Amino acid sequence: MPAPRPSDFIRKRVVEGVRGIFNDSSQGQKPVPPSDEAVFEKDSPIRMVHADIVAMMVGGIRSLLLQMLHPHALQGVLDHSNFRADMHGRLRRTARFIAVTTYGHRDDALAAIDRVNRIHEQVKGTLPDGTPYSARNPRTLAYVHVAEAQSFLAAYLRYVRPDMPMAEQDTYYRQFAVIARALDADPAPVTRSEGDALMREFRKELSGSPEAREVARLVLEERPEGAPPALQQLLGTEAVAMLPPYARALLGLDRPGLAAIPARAATWGMGKTLRWAFQQT
Repeated sequence: MPAPRPSDFIRKRVVEGVRGIFNDSSQGQKPVPPSDEAVFEKDSPIRMVHADIVAMMVGGIRSLLLQMLHPHALQGVLDHSNFRADMHGRLRRTARFIAVTTYGHRDDALAAIDRVNRIHEQVKGTLPDGTPYSARNPRTLAYVHVAEAQSFLAAYLRYVRPDMPMAEQDTYYRQFAVIARALDADPAPVTRSEGDALMREFRKELSGSPEAREVARLVLEERPEGAPPALQQLLGTEAVAMLPPYARALLGLDRPGLAAIPARAATWGMGKTLRWAFQQT
């Protein structure tokens, strides 16, 4: 039996480190095994986009920053989440939901969706001006969904496949809309142009606030357990650079200057390394 190569040791450490960030080993959690009976077929656009770890991390941060600009989504987080004490746990649960619904067995995906719908039933209240809100509101769910879809795809195009054909991008939206509709989001765009148009439509409903800026600061300062200290700063810099100018202005965030150049290069290199490591598993 040949002796292990140094590259094998490096690959194993990289894979174990990443899996430790996304899975709560203290609860016996393990990576979601890809199923041949998943909602989406193997090698389809949604499975390719959601497989790239770095693009999903940067896209996930961008998505969260955008979501905090919607008063209803923000108030739900403020009233019903322990994000201040457990931001990493919240991000980990979101990542696992996406993994299960994208790659897991169809029955597990449906169970995860049902569980989220039941949780959302309890997330309701009133805004500071007395307006009622509910996490089951189809339009609020639509905003959260399109913020995720746009962000995940934008990061994938930025780091992995800038030449991804528009037909495949539309298929990604159409596939992700399956999950959105199961969560009762409405509308759920089925093409990239529909998604971009919906985000433009939502602009009049968005607003910056001290609370939104606080959550944005916490998201950008979060240090995931087991991750290198500079990782979140790197990913956060890229996420902020990818935000539309109006979102940065509402959140009081400056566009990264010269720091954006090495951040993008380092993020691209990290993505290439992780793809190499996981392709060997």
